[in-house]
Amino acid sequence: MSDGKGSGGSGKLPRSLYERELYRLQTELVKLQEWVRAEGARLVVVFEGRDAAGKGSTIKRVTEFLNPRVARIVALPRPTERERGQWYFQRYVEQLPTAGEVVLLDRSWYNRAGVERVMGFCTMEEHQRFLHQCPIFERMLVEDGILLRKYWFSVSDAVQEQRFRRRLQDPTRRWKLSPMDLESITRWEAYSRAKDEMFVHTDISEAPWYVVESDDKRRARLNMIAHLLSTVPYEEVAPPVIELPRRPPATGYERPPRNLQTYVPDHVSQLRK
Repeated sequence: MSDGKGSGGSGKLPRSLYERELYRLQTELVKLQEWVRAEGARLVVVFEGRDAAGKGSTIKRVTEFLNPRVARIVALPRPTERERGQWYFQRYVEQLPTAGEVVLLDRSWYNRAGVERVMGFCTMEEHQRFLHQCPIFERMLVEDGILLRKYWFSVSDAVQEQRFRRRLQDPTRRWKLSPMDLESITRWEAYSRAKDEMFVHTDISEAPWYVVESDDKRRARLNMIAHLLSTVPYEEVAPPVIELPRRPPATGYERPPRNLQTYVPDHVSQLRK
């Protein structure tokens, strides 16, 4: 069963082609970053989709060569007791970019339309209020000049289960497999209905949803980054002219004896070739 239909392409993307195009796109992302900083633009990119749909790995590739002082990843934890008493959008407003910043939301205010709705973490009234207020909220952001881009990563149930099993077997990724992930398997159709209802209310002309077919992660990353770049009217900003200064002549400094400092053991020398 598929999360959605689209032109996801066919055939596995060769690694050499993937890496070459990824690097080219990442070079363009650096140009985009410098344009955002120079122009004082504000860019918000929302990453949504099912668990194991490839959001996190795509965000990692987007930010790999970006300045963390310009491009900031936001992945909020569960709301605190105080935050639960606030207007729902309030804690997300605090994370919005200032002039010259890019914010990447690894999940966003759309938690209310997805996991909170399906798992019963919000009331029906709160869910309906969200669907009413969200388009208003996003139109306000766009009206104020924020560049808002929303991506839904679409994965099939079969591929999602494969990724869950790999996480279970990989000690470096097992932490990614949460009880919520397991629930998402048994509630697949409930999440599908919630997502469809969310799209009906929030796929607005000012801030449309863009669906990324993500059964093939390499293809998904390239498609998403290329699309993002195509939607922002950035231009290459001339970098400042930088010249390395000449190192001044030595003045007699001598490094302290090595035995006065504690060095990290040479673990590498113990490795077998």
